[in-house]
Amino acid sequence: MQGYGITTLNEFIIERQSEFPFAKGELSRLLHHVGIAAKIVNKKVNKAGLVDILGEAGVVNIQGETQKKMDVFADQQFIGALRASGECCGFATEENEETIYFNDEFSKDGKYIFCMDPLDGSSNIDVNVSIGTIFSIYRRISPRGTTPVMEDFLQPGRNQVAAGYIIYGSSTMMMYTTGMGVNGFTLDTSIGEFCLSHINIKTPDDGTLYSINEGNYVHFPLGVKKYIKHCQEMDPDTNRPYSSRYIGSLVADFHRNLLKGGIFLYPETAKAPTGKLRLVYECNPIAYLAEQAGGKASTGVGCVLDIVPESLHMRVPFYVGSRKMVEKVEEFLAANKS
Repeated sequence: MQGYGITTLNEFIIERQSEFPFAKGELSRLLHHVGIAAKIVNKKVNKAGLVDILGEAGVVNIQGETQKKMDVFADQQFIGALRASGECCGFATEENEETIYFNDEFSKDGKYIFCMDPLDGSSNIDVNVSIGTIFSIYRRISPRGTTPVMEDFLQPGRNQVAAGYIIYGSSTMMMYTTGMGVNGFTLDTSIGEFCLSHINIKTPDDGTLYSINEGNYVHFPLGVKKYIKHCQEMDPDTNRPYSSRYIGSLVADFHRNLLKGGIFLYPETAKAPTGKLRLVYECNPIAYLAEQAGGKASTGVGCVLDIVPESLHMRVPFYVGSRKMVEKVEEFLAANKS
């Protein structure tokens, strides 16, 4: 497609393969299969109102949340694509309590571990709001050819070799990083390909947007309450007051702030004293993308990517976005410890 001024996702992945001396094409093939699954899910999302795919599946997942039919569909599509790649030996998803191992001859020799939230914000699909898939990839610690062990999945986010998300919205985009910056691809449905549309994305160092569910205000830590008031105060020198924008889908909120400059906040509350977002499936991949784009991700007291997960479904407070805005909320939290 390059002769027509277009670079497809597959072409871009192959071009960048030389940046990874430890890889021999395996990561490229794995990312290729992620793209295939994303196209299938996108097609189903776009037809959601016309087929029996809206609504609840009648099952409660490990998080205690009622699964949507699209959650189950997306989960199954990505599991199938990863199994077909032969490069992934183990898979963990927030929809399943336990890890999934691929024990066929080729997959057991695979060097990669895959963790994901198959459909972030799925409660919004019934009302036609943007949703997304979040994923991260690690090199396994256990010997190739053996069954993966839990330590393969409980690695700090700093060990990710790739991370990204697919946002299903007015257009479908895949944003990913392999530690060499963040690039974005928009799905051209006329040719059925993800095409390079955003090269080496750099998020603004500061911003004017803040994203938080202010309905939980009374339950927030004092430092977060004071930061919100800071955002609402008039100060022409710092472009305040800031604008409040909250969709309720991490992918959609982060995507907007990544491109325009802003901060997403999901603090601990009385109901969720350790936070609500999952470290392995949501926070680590989004934090990796943020850092690679020049932003920052924090728990309020430290770097998200340095945490060693205690369990697959561990939750943490999460503050991510433009570097100066994240540092400012850290200052408020440190000055107002309860």
